[in-house]
Amino acid sequence: MPAYFVTGTDTDAGKTLVTSGLLALARRRGLTTLGLKPVASGCEETVEGLRNVDALALEAQTRPALPYATINPVAFAPAIAPHLAARRAGVTPTLNQLADHVRAPLALARELTLIEGAGGWRVPLNDREDLSGLAVGLGLPVILVVGLRLGAISHARLTAEAIRTDGLRLAGWVGNLLDPGFAADDALYRDNLATLAATLDAPCLGVVPRLAGEDHRALAEAAADHLALPDAD
Repeated sequence: MPAYFVTGTDTDAGKTLVTSGLLALARRRGLTTLGLKPVASGCEETVEGLRNVDALALEAQTRPALPYATINPVAFAPAIAPHLAARRAGVTPTLNQLADHVRAPLALARELTLIEGAGGWRVPLNDREDLSGLAVGLGLPVILVVGLRLGAISHARLTAEAIRTDGLRLAGWVGNLLDPGFAADDALYRDNLATLAATLDAPCLGVVPRLAGEDHRALAEAAADHLALPDAD
């Protein structure tokens, strides 16, 4: 099973929930796993250094285990766009640097490897490059997490178009319910999902309901119940 890049229709679309859920599902099936978060902002200072809750969730689903620095090599404290967080830190991360960071773990050839982006597809990495350029440079198929709320159809279609314009294959999409009100009218909710399925032209890997709780391991297991692994083609 190849590596995939996981992006979302926006910030907080549910990329980490879906990524950790897919990894948890793979682990249930006895597969080796690897979750990477190359760039993370919104990190907390700990005795071990900066730690990001999303990266920790991916680390927990990585088997065999790897050091945190391998999972999240570039970390920033402010919970803002990565290029702005980097500017405040006085550094300029580049796509070449990120590619160097991820090549060694990718070479481990785990049976499922997921690389989670930050924000949406067009989030900047620096003044000249977008983070999506990492997926382009590595030629990775993409899994799109669609935050299900008002506007989801347009956001999803625009993101899918951008992914294909950049020359990458959309390997699948996952709906993640953000607004319970969006599903209040069951018939309308199903019509929205049908429109997404018809217009995204990629397999639906699942629809995750609104999940409560803060334990990332429990959330990953709950999400896994609603997901399917992508086809390795």
